[in-house]
Amino acid sequence: MTQPRTKRGEATMAKLLEAAEQVFAEQGYQAASISRITERAQVAQGTFYLYFASKLDIFEQLVDDLNRRVRAAMRSGAERGEDRAGAEREGFREFFRFTAEHPALYRVVREAEQVSPGAMRRHYERIVEGYVAGLAAARDAGEIADVDPEVAAWALMGIGEMIGMRYVLWPTADEGRYGTGATSVPDHVFDEMVALVQRALGTGRPADPTAGQLPAAAPPAASAAHPKEDP
Repeated sequence: MTQPRTKRGEATMAKLLEAAEQVFAEQGYQAASISRITERAQVAQGTFYLYFASKLDIFEQLVDDLNRRVRAAMRSGAERGEDRAGAEREGFREFFRFTAEHPALYRVVREAEQVSPGAMRRHYERIVEGYVAGLAAARDAGEIADVDPEVAAWALMGIGEMIGMRYVLWPTADEGRYGTGATSVPDHVFDEMVALVQRALGTGRPADPTAGQLPAAAPPAASAAHPKEDP
């Protein structure tokens, strides 16, 4: 791939990637063609080769482009969280919003398993890399339980991907082109999934069984050396 040197070149390259996203999603890698991509982007076929060497090249760059954008969306959401529990909730919220707007992410990444295994692996590893760092920091700060950050990151990514596939993509994927009319994750599904994640990470807040009871009197042996902890 040749990096564009001008704003106009950047815009043309972005149009080609957007067109490739649509064409690969609708037709699959094998049926897609450079001519169909350039026609959708409304650029001359010769222009394609100023930025990409082949159909495989633009496919691999599309995987990377989708990966950058979905990670940016998840990061933006996580930054809204006041703690790790909030970061998980808002990160997942943005992931599902992105996949509803770009259902091609699913087909493109899955086709990459056959077309370009390296691109598929790079997609998942880049997501996990940032995830591991955030979970490790939260564990060290005592915001989550003593979990293995890498194992947790892979497991949580799997949860998000499968919930997204089931509730974002599948309800309408058989109607028209691939992913047409992708839906949002229902609120009750989102809440249940977040609660599951919070319990898994030890960030959930179980009900206090003593709530509503009168506080017990301090034992006679209590002293200033062992003050009562704040509730």
